[in-house]
Amino acid sequence: MEEKCQKILKKYYRDEGNVISILQDMQNEFGYIPDDAVYWVASELNIPASNFFGVATFYSQFHLKPRGRHIITACCGTACHVKGADPVMHRMKGDLALAEGENTTPDMHFTLESVACIGACSMAPVVKIDKRIYGSVTPDRATELIDTFSNEKGT
Repeated sequence: MEEKCQKILKKYYRDEGNVISILQDMQNEFGYIPDDAVYWVASELNIPASNFFGVATFYSQFHLKPRGRHIITACCGTACHVKGADPVMHRMKGDLALAEGENTTPDMHFTLESVACIGACSMAPVVKIDKRIYGSVTPDRATELIDTFSNEKGT
């Protein structure tokens, strides 16, 4: 880990980078922002780790925990809510057997997230898996989608 962090820092010693840029590089390198990496970088730069964590928790692009191979994003905005997003989300949590407070399956295959709006209100309720959007999703359709991604070869 130190070697990877040192490589990231070397670039910013030279280019006078900022906390956001360092966090972006960490996430690109590790797939998320590990606590150990933040503490190490903060120590090397003599910047409080709280500065890094404050930025990382403010911006939704940063993730402090490892994420699954497939990211499922469920819209829970007004249009989706009115058209049945809650039962869809409940079904997906059950299908993925997510423990209370967890959003990533133990096998690291799926991460389930909810957002206020995906921007496809006319297709509500909407679920996005990786970069593909699925509209008019019912609880049964949500199960089918999870099964499809669970059964893909090489995933």
